[in-house]
Amino acid sequence: MTDEANPAETQRFTVRSDYAGTRLDKWLSEAASGFTRTRIKALIEGGAVSRNGAIFDDASWKIREGEVYALTPPPIEPWAVAGETIPLDILFEDKDLVVINKPAGMVVHPAPGNWTSTLVKALVAHCGDGLSGVGSVARPGVVHRIDKDTSGLVVSAKTDSAHLKLRRAFSVHDIERVYDAIAVGAPRPAAGTIDAPLARAATDRKKMAVIDEGDDRPGKRRAVTHYRVTEVYGRGRAKLAGDAIASLVECRLETGRTHQIRVHLASIGHPLIGDPVYGRGPGLSGLRPGDPAADRARGVLSAFRRQALHARVLGFEHPGTGEALRFEAEPPADFIALRDALRAL
Repeated sequence: MTDEANPAETQRFTVRSDYAGTRLDKWLSEAASGFTRTRIKALIEGGAVSRNGAIFDDASWKIREGEVYALTPPPIEPWAVAGETIPLDILFEDKDLVVINKPAGMVVHPAPGNWTSTLVKALVAHCGDGLSGVGSVARPGVVHRIDKDTSGLVVSAKTDSAHLKLRRAFSVHDIERVYDAIAVGAPRPAAGTIDAPLARAATDRKKMAVIDEGDDRPGKRRAVTHYRVTEVYGRGRAKLAGDAIASLVECRLETGRTHQIRVHLASIGHPLIGDPVYGRGPGLSGLRPGDPAADRARGVLSAFRRQALHARVLGFEHPGTGEALRFEAEPPADFIALRDALRAL
């Protein structure tokens, strides 16, 4: 399919018969090196793609056999983000990348309302000018992100080549990502797959929502979460005999959409403890009054001010050496305190 494969320069592609009828943005995101479908769509609409020698900006076009497309991305932007000296928990670092265990409460990149104390600013201070500029002027080094109040593992690129290769790995789901979540109740069955597309909620653009397969609203993306209940808490102490008050759920991401785990578990009736957007906030309804263990759990819950979600495992192929890398980070103290209080129920 590919005639050229240098992601830093023009890439050219010829449509084969077995791809005829595919949307242009979908086909090109699979064919091109180092670009997500969202980025490809933006590049098409921005005039970075030509068809048979002429600029072509219809991302939804159904491609035809024999058409020749050329993708010429704009030059990588220089960035100018002021660093902040913030301690970082670095698990691995070399000339190509850095893997960080991000604390809950830290935003990955600067944005309105969160201009300071971000991971990007900490990385700029740590790495100097040794971060990739592919991400844009505001996001040097950023390959992927996790929510502000989710703790755990994040990889950032220090070279443009590493950035493009890592971004490509994320776009084709060639990354191992395992999260620990503490959910209200316990999913049944105890292991399964949630394959439900996500898009912006119709009533609140800041929220994501599961939508029907037949809903073709803009921004709809396939989302797949594989889950497994690893611990069940409070069974026998709940108000209804046999019910679980909460559970520890291991979630493996096949795709990585915004708020994916939070929305998927909420959609099957088991939102994350502490989730102020998709759950019930702090507190559990099943705790028996007057039970000392339940009283202790209530105290821990009242102090837990975020969704109970931790990115525990991150595995990928090193973009420079090809070595298989796998990192694991234990949950932070607040997550452990919550888990231990629930174990005592």
